[in-house]
Amino acid sequence: MSISHDVKRYPGLRPLTAVFFLYLYAPLAVIVVYSFNANRVAGVWTGFSLKWYGSALDNAALVNALKTSLTVAAIATAVSTLIALSAALAIIRGKNLRFRKLSETIVNLPLLLPEIVLAVATLILFSLLDIQNGMLRLVVAHAAFCTPFAFLPIRARLQGMSLDLEEASADLYADRWTTFRRVTLPLIFPGVFSGAMLAFLISMDDFITSNLLATGGSTTLPVYIFSLIRAGTSPELNAIATLLILASLVLATVALLVAARGAREDAEP
Repeated sequence: MSISHDVKRYPGLRPLTAVFFLYLYAPLAVIVVYSFNANRVAGVWTGFSLKWYGSALDNAALVNALKTSLTVAAIATAVSTLIALSAALAIIRGKNLRFRKLSETIVNLPLLLPEIVLAVATLILFSLLDIQNGMLRLVVAHAAFCTPFAFLPIRARLQGMSLDLEEASADLYADRWTTFRRVTLPLIFPGVFSGAMLAFLISMDDFITSNLLATGGSTTLPVYIFSLIRAGTSPELNAIATLLILASLVLATVALLVAARGAREDAEP
């Protein structure tokens, strides 16, 4: 006799869930609401206003920090996704690959180590190599620790993909590059896109590594926001945070739509 368990009927689950989501999202709601506050004092509401959004967008230092973060994130995402795709293909599709588990552990190692350890190690390495260019330091470091975040969705997509279509392509005398370009890549594209978006968000969000490696003229957005927080909260800071929340929601929505489309294609006969 099998017993089915409906978790929705567990006593106290619904109020506990409500309290959890309230605790999780109430601070974000407060930031969004007070970003429209007309008063310069962030915690005193005096009326609705959009002026702080205009002030944030007219802030030259903020715009430069945003451009730096976008440039670093875009380059680091491209590099880390390419490395992650190559590693996933080698580990999952490499039939005679030696030290497969060791190779996968090395790729995922940045996930296992504290970020401060990686940041300090990278800083020491750049000092020994006498690399002073702040943008180059940031791009290399971000690409290194973003690689495992891009690797995991790509590996999962490859593991769930049948070999039948690739074998059929080989039977039709297609070479490996043609098979990858016309068969493999389109099928694993949702995983590649999800990995790239995850790497991009991780790069944009990074503070510890960026704070240690940034030099003059290469200040990223999280480092700039931290400098504003040290002077106290303000409606302009709330406006910046609200814009970042909106951008994150857009990227997450796009990633979910691409993943859902890939799931529907997999379900089709």
